[in-house]
Amino acid sequence: MDKENKVIFQFLAEPTDVNFGGKVHGGAVMKWIDQVSFACASNWSASYCVTVYVGGIKFHKPIQIGDLVKIEAKVIFTGKTSMHIMVDVMSKNIIKDLDYTKTTHCIIVFVAVNNDGEPTHVPQLIPSTDHDKKLWDYAQKLMLLRKDIEEEMAPFKNR
Repeated sequence: MDKENKVIFQFLAEPTDVNFGGKVHGGAVMKWIDQVSFACASNWSASYCVTVYVGGIKFHKPIQIGDLVKIEAKVIFTGKTSMHIMVDVMSKNIIKDLDYTKTTHCIIVFVAVNNDGEPTHVPQLIPSTDHDKKLWDYAQKLMLLRKDIEEEMAPFKNR
């Protein structure tokens, strides 16, 4: 049996998630993203995982309190010890809407670690569909862009 490379969380947005504008707080969404992507990375690697990068988080649309929230995390690229997890957050009004609307998208990179906290090997993801191959390429392009971003940020890191 193939290893599952996707985890989905679903729940209702609660009043405790509200921001001052009456919508779900962006920090709550980021917490959910971290939780589902950690579950996905740990499930894939069968190891404890640590976040090493969160990039390109884009909030497309606010989530309303009471909406049904669906968060999908999927391993789209693996290195020797790292995993790129694509996360899409979607929501819908369970009374009015038939379909979910994407509200947030990002990529998170995790590294699997052993009991000593040292990076450890992860199973290799082998993309099998055209869509999965496009996601693999997407992750590689983002890695190149991150290198450029790191170079730009380098002079300002120790200020």
